[in-house]
Amino acid sequence: MKPIHLGLLADPASPTEIARRISDLGPPGGGAREAWDIEVVSEPFTIGCEEVATALERLGNAAHQHEWDLVVGLTELPLRDDDGRYLLVRTDPQRRSAVLSLPALGGLRMHARARHAVRTLVGDMANPSSQDEHRVPLPRLGGRWRLLLGMVLANRPWLLVPGLKSALVAALATGAVATINSTVWTLAASLSWWRLVVATIASIALVVAWIVIDGELWDRPENKSPDARERSRLYNTSTLLTLTTGVLICYLALYLVNLVWALFVLDPDVMGSYLHASQGFGDLLVLTWFVASAATVGGALGTGLESDEAIRAAAYSKREEERRNRLARERT
Repeated sequence: MKPIHLGLLADPASPTEIARRISDLGPPGGGAREAWDIEVVSEPFTIGCEEVATALERLGNAAHQHEWDLVVGLTELPLRDDDGRYLLVRTDPQRRSAVLSLPALGGLRMHARARHAVRTLVGDMANPSSQDEHRVPLPRLGGRWRLLLGMVLANRPWLLVPGLKSALVAALATGAVATINSTVWTLAASLSWWRLVVATIASIALVVAWIVIDGELWDRPENKSPDARERSRLYNTSTLLTLTTGVLICYLALYLVNLVWALFVLDPDVMGSYLHASQGFGDLLVLTWFVASAATVGGALGTGLESDEAIRAAAYSKREEERRNRLARERT
């Protein structure tokens, strides 16, 4: 039997990686009646939370161009239907095409879930008796949070750390000097736990705000339509959550390094004699906590961002801008 020529059209970066990892996909149950000849093409085919019909039309055109029997589009962007619902899957039996929104899978076990979803989609579209449009909306309650989780994990916030390495080095140097400063000892000893918590939250919030402003990561709606505003809110929320997670990782790393430094160079008895109070190793934990907050602000805000794509990759709006530019170049 002639194999089914299947095209996987994937957005660049993470969707392309997922598509290539499932390029060995076979029919459900591993039946020998048919085989799938899979071709992976990496190029943007979606723009923002646009109409799904537009994405399916582009997929149909790509299938005609590449002479595919079936085509599945893998996008990292959220997709909305005509009624405003966010979608996981939408198929077009006439064009024998389907689009899958990867963030709508929730971000956890992405490769396994994407493999299962694509196999199910292709199995249904390859069935001649299946001519009904297939549409899987996310639940109204909890669906938005699931989508946001998928978007944040798609941003890979842990990769933000290399983009902040100069700021992190400056914060480490600031913390190393502050740890052995007797004035800092006095301040740390005078702070209650809730003040330390407020200092932690404030330091992380300041750095996140600075990154957004300096990197021009805040997305503004193109017009005053409800769809444009909803898209901007979704993008900005995912950007803030991604940056907060990345900065929090840097904060914890800074705390651990400063703690090791404090345990190595400081003697609680020496601190106690200076402060005229008994000091123990628990006080070093408090000191390091205060130093981490102060160094995060002083070190991070005192240096510029790395010229690294990790910062821009934290914002969906920037990746959408790159998609628009690339599609415009291809059209011309």
